[in-house]
Formats: sequence, C-alpha cells, structure tokens
Amino acid sequence: MSSPIEVRAVRRWSDLRAFIDLPYRLHAGTPWVPPLRLERWLYLNRRLNAYFTHGRAQYFLARRDGRVVGRISAQVDHAYNAFHDNRTGMFGFLEFEEDPAILAALLDAARAWLRAAGCDHVIGPMDLTLNDEAGVLIDGFERAPLIKQPWQPPYYQRLIEDEATGLRKAMDLYSYSLDVSDREKLHHLLVSAGERAQTEFGLTVRKMSRRHLRRELDTFAEVYNEAWSNNWGFVPYSKEDLDAYALELQLVYSPGWFMVLEKDGKTVAMAITVMDVNQILRKMNGRLLPLGWWYFLRRHRIVDQLRVGFLGVKPEFQHTGAGPALFLAHFDQAERSRLKRGEAGWILETNRGMNRGLRAMNGEIVKTYRVYEQDL
Repeated sequence: MSSPIEVRAVRRWSDLRAFIDLPYRLHAGTPWVPPLRLERWLYLNRRLNAYFTHGRAQYFLARRDGRVVGRISAQVDHAYNAFHDNRTGMFGFLEFEEDPAILAALLDAARAWLRAAGCDHVIGPMDLTLNDEAGVLIDGFERAPLIKQPWQPPYYQRLIEDEATGLRKAMDLYSYSLDVSDREKLHHLLVSAGERAQTEFGLTVRKMSRRHLRRELDTFAEVYNEAWSNNWGFVPYSKEDLDAYALELQLVYSPGWFMVLEKDGKTVAMAITVMDVNQILRKMNGRLLPLGWWYFLRRHRIVDQLRVGFLGVKPEFQHTGAGPALFLAHFDQAERSRLKRGEAGWILETNRGMNRGLRAMNGEIVKTYRVYEQDL
C-alpha cells in the first residue's frame, strides 16, 4: 500500500529549491530543455517578477515519505479578471510523478487556495500567464521544445484527462514548423497579398531598434491590445510587464527579426521573432558555470533556429495584407541571417487567420498544447 501524499505550501528557501529542482530530475534524459536555474529563482521571486504587480500566487510541493513527488502553483491575475470581469484563477508549474494520487492531491490544494481567494473558475496550466509556458503537450513529444515552450511526457495528458480530475479541455494551442529559407515555396496568394500591401496600401517594413527597444514595446502594446483583445485568454500588458519583457527580449534579440509595419510613419502591425536560445540552454544544462556563460556569449554563432512569438495587425488594417507582408519580410530577413527555420506559435486553434496564413507558408502543426478548465 502506497504511503499518503502530503501537499504543503512553499514557505522556506529549501522548499523553493525543491520546487525548482523537481523537473530536472523528472525529465532527465528526455527532450526537455533545462532552464537556467538562476533565471527560475528570479522568475519565482515575488519582488522581482512583474506579474506580482497585478497578481498573486502560492506554490505547493507534494511529498511522499519526505520525498518530493510533485509541484503546482495556484495564482490569481487581477488584470485578467478586471479585463474579463470574472473571478478566474489559474494553476501552473505542474510537475508530478506518474501516479494519479499525486496529481489529485496537487489539484485539490490548488483548488482549495483558489476558492479561498474568491475564484469560481480555474484554467491552466500556465507559468504564471498564458504568454509564458502554457498548456500540456499532447502531440509532438519527440521534438525538443523551443524557447518558452513546455515539454511533458505522455502520461501527463492521460492522467489529467481522467474524468476523476474534473478538468475539461478549454483550448488547444498549436505550434507550426516554419522554414523561411525558400520564398519560392510560398502560396502564390500569400505572396501577392504581401506585395499588394506595399504597392497598393503603402505599407513599409521597419526593423525595431535594439537601443530603443523599451520605447518600441509601448507601440507593440498598442498593437497587441488591439489585435488580441478579442482572443481567448487575453490580458493587456502593464507598464511593469513591458519593462520586464524588454529585458527578456534583449537576451534573445537577433538583428532584423523584430519587425514593424507602418503606414505613413504610423505603426499598423508588428512581429517579434526570437532566436531559440534553448539550443544554448541545453548546452548550459541549467548553469552559468563552469562553461555556460561561454556558450551564451557565442549564441549568435550557435543558434540556427527561430520562434515567431508574436505577429499582430491592428483590426482596421487586416484587409490590407499586412500579415502576409510581415510573412514575406521573414523570408527576406532569412536571406541575411543564419536563422532559417524553427516554429511559429503558439496559435489558438480558433485563430483562423493565423492558422490559414501559416499553412500558406507551408507550415505544419508539429506540437499541440492543451489548456484545461473547471468550475469551482
């Protein structure tokens, strides 16, 4: 007979260390890419993560006979609830050994905390928001995750979708393979739409300035808030979020891949494509020392993959071919860069425009992540 599962809130530094360490043990020898441990410490710190200017969270550890066997977070994003006028909570950082009793105990702890916080609905997993690592991998297990993509073994989906958990599918998120090395492979309608955006509507592509990246992100937020506001799971960026995002993007910046589409000097669309620094993180194995720092400094010579993270068009310009124009700009940039292939995503399964556009770029869905929900 198995020993009982004990779930307790993370209170001490030793608890937080165990919380961070668990996936390194669970996923050793798999396609999972170990994040930098220092970055995880900073991310989970309530005084340093911008999320905690508009949200709160509690981390939990599950133990059996004193051994850590699972973890979970429960969080409330007040900005999300204010925008959607609801009382939704989230769970995230979900990791557990292959045992339904462990998962049940973790979910019970998260649900109890969220009910006490006044929530009547829960969605997840997400770490801590949908724009960070989100969802459970249900397809594409053999592929290594790109930057800010989760990876879990198949038993996660199987146990989570057991009716005993009470969770149901909320949304699937797609990641598409992307090869921008050969413009000749593009669908001719996409090419003509992109070219017409420039010749008929006078749209021009400008590359973001790294020096003025924080200022550029204010404009990005305008596009993001207009283009994504009707999408499932949307939450607007705050000033503090943008400050933190600017610092993150400096670490994955590659010249030419942060793009702005303008009409008479005014921004109408933007795309942010980042180098896949997971290729470096795998070599670093979670640590800066002894040689991790050396790999990171040489990232521009090592990384040859990209991830299209954001591509959005203001609603009043979506008829102009602005999206296809940004797609074509990726192929033009690839001619001058070592980054020629990777993935685009995640993309909501309900986002018909982006799904259609990526198929026109010969993209194929190679990973699917599932987000779950439950009434409390």
